[in-house]
Amino acid sequence: MPPAIAPRPTRHAEPMRAFLATARALVLGAVLAAPLAFGATASSGKIPRLPNGKPDFSGIWQTLTPADYDLEPHNGRKDAPPGTGVVEGGSLPYLPTALAQRKRNFDQRATKDPSQKCWALGVPRQVYYPEPFQILQRARDVKVIPQRGYQIRTIHTNGTKHPEKGGDEYWLGDSRGSWDGDTLVVDVTDFNDETWLDRAGNYHSDDLHVLERWSFVDENTVRYQATVEDPQVFSRPWKLSVLLYRLRDPNVQLIENYCYTLDYDQYYPPRKE
Repeated sequence: MPPAIAPRPTRHAEPMRAFLATARALVLGAVLAAPLAFGATASSGKIPRLPNGKPDFSGIWQTLTPADYDLEPHNGRKDAPPGTGVVEGGSLPYLPTALAQRKRNFDQRATKDPSQKCWALGVPRQVYYPEPFQILQRARDVKVIPQRGYQIRTIHTNGTKHPEKGGDEYWLGDSRGSWDGDTLVVDVTDFNDETWLDRAGNYHSDDLHVLERWSFVDENTVRYQATVEDPQVFSRPWKLSVLLYRLRDPNVQLIENYCYTLDYDQYYPPRKE
């Protein structure tokens, strides 16, 4: 018996197939993109939680954005890939005198950037620096441990307040967290002025105030948002937003990156077993 022959499509079939394929692609794209929409949060039943019911951010995380090279939109440079920026509105609202300092910083970035001196990265830069960091969380606090330099940051979530006396200056500020539903809200004050916000010379003074919002997009993705205020440098508060991805590679772990010790390796060679 000869094989069955499929009926010849009508002249309307091909356009209809193309229409249905396009429709399916649009629907699928909308479904996949929906969890990443700005401000979207994960289903409450699909994110890790502590025994007390609060979201558990424990894990090793890293951003894929080139924000550390420059928070603002920028073309490629010899020392940086291009980027679309992570600042709401695009540009940072510098005061005129501060903008002049930022330009000087940019021109001298190869030697003046504190990260090139292996100093602490500060907040919020520690979050979007292009190396992983680990979060260890319990009911009373959240520990943020970067691979680079190991400057451990403690976010207190036990209801304690910033020190009343004020005037203290810390490389990572003083962090006090609270919960807005499933979002961890962190108020950070008491900074020194020794850190930059990125490699392009964007900077702050010791009047820096950062308000962070950490929230799950899904169980392996966190949206990090920060509102930055510094009346000595900026004309108004401004916001940035990046996504953080959980690292799930086999045997993933932090590898100590004490870059400030590299100049002394010749004097302390690794011991051979």
